[in-house]
Amino acid sequence: MPTRDFWSGQRVFLTGHTGFKGSWTARWLSRMGAVQTGYARAPETDPALFPQLEIPGLTSVIGDICDPAPLNAAVKGCDPTIAIHMAAQPLVRLSYREPAETYATNVMGTLNVLEALRHNAPNLKAVMVITTDKVYRNDNSGHAFKEDDPLGGHDPYSSSKAACEEVVSCYRQSYFDEAGIPLAAARAGNVVGGGDWSEDRLVPDIWRAMMRGEAVVLRNPASVRPWQHVLDPVSGYLDYVEAIATGAWADQPRALNFAPAAASPMTVQEVTETLGAAMDLDKPWELAEGAQPVEMKLLTLDASLAGRTIGWRPQLTGRQAVEWTADWIKQTRSGTSAQDAVDAQIDQYEALLKA
Repeated sequence: MPTRDFWSGQRVFLTGHTGFKGSWTARWLSRMGAVQTGYARAPETDPALFPQLEIPGLTSVIGDICDPAPLNAAVKGCDPTIAIHMAAQPLVRLSYREPAETYATNVMGTLNVLEALRHNAPNLKAVMVITTDKVYRNDNSGHAFKEDDPLGGHDPYSSSKAACEEVVSCYRQSYFDEAGIPLAAARAGNVVGGGDWSEDRLVPDIWRAMMRGEAVVLRNPASVRPWQHVLDPVSGYLDYVEAIATGAWADQPRALNFAPAAASPMTVQEVTETLGAAMDLDKPWELAEGAQPVEMKLLTLDASLAGRTIGWRPQLTGRQAVEWTADWIKQTRSGTSAQDAVDAQIDQYEALLKA
C-alpha cells in the first residue's frame, strides 16, 4: 500500500491534478505529506471535484501541456523528485469530434512533459505516465490483455494513447535509462467514483439524468468494461512509483495493468442498474436511438503481473466500486462535503489495505 514513509516530503509534479482522478490522487498524496506542483487546465466541468477539496502542500498551476514554455517553467520551479503524468484528452466520443486536439494533447503533450522533465528536473527519481486499458489492439474476442500484447487503437482516443506509449518507450530507451531514471506506464480500466462530472461517462450521465428525473440513455448496454473504483488504480500507481523509485529498476516491469479481479467485469447495463438500485431509481435507463460511434464491445485486462511484481491487488469488485460511488453521491446530496466524503472513502480503503 502507499506509505507515508516514502511520500512524505517527496516533491511531486502531477499533471492533470484538476481532473477527477487527479483530484483524488492529489488529496491522497497530500494526506501522506507530499509537496506537490499540479499542472493542468482549469476544471472543465461545473461542478468539479478539485475546487471542492483543500489540498495542503499543493501549488496549482493552470496551463496546457501543449505549451512548452510555461510547462518547463513549472517543472523547474517544482524541482520534482517524482513525476506523475495524468493530463490527457480522455474521452472517446470527443476524440471522434476533435481528433487533432486529441493527438496533440495525448501524444505531443506527453512528449512535452517528458522533455520538460528531462531538461529541468535534476533530482528526479521516477516518472509514471498514466495511459489506459484502451491502448491494446482489440479484436472484441474478450481476451484479457496482458502487458506484452500488441498495442493499437480503433478510435482516435485509443490510437493516440497507444502512440503516447510509443513516445514513452522511445524516451525511456533514448534518454531516461541512460540517466538512470525509471520511466514506466500504467494502464487502468474504466474508473468510477464520487466527484466525476465528465462528459460522456456513464456514472456522470446517470447522475445528470437522475437530477433531471429522467432515465439515462445508453448507447451500448451490453458492452463489457473493467469497471473499478478510482482508489484501486490510484493505489496501484502510487505502489508502482514506490517500487521503481526504491527498487532495482532492472527487475521491474516497464508497464503494468491495474484492473478489477477477473470475475468483476460488468456490462454497461449492469453498472447502470446497480447504481440505479442504490439510488432508488425506478427506471434507470433506456436505449439510445440512431447510429452511434463505433466502440469496442468487450474489454478486459489481466492485472496479475502487478500482483506478482509489486504486490498490488484490487480491493473492490466492480459491483462494490459502483456501490461506493452511489454512497459518495448520497452522502454529498445529504449535506456531507465532497472533501469529507473523499477522506472517508480513503480511510475506508486504507483499512482494507491494512486488513
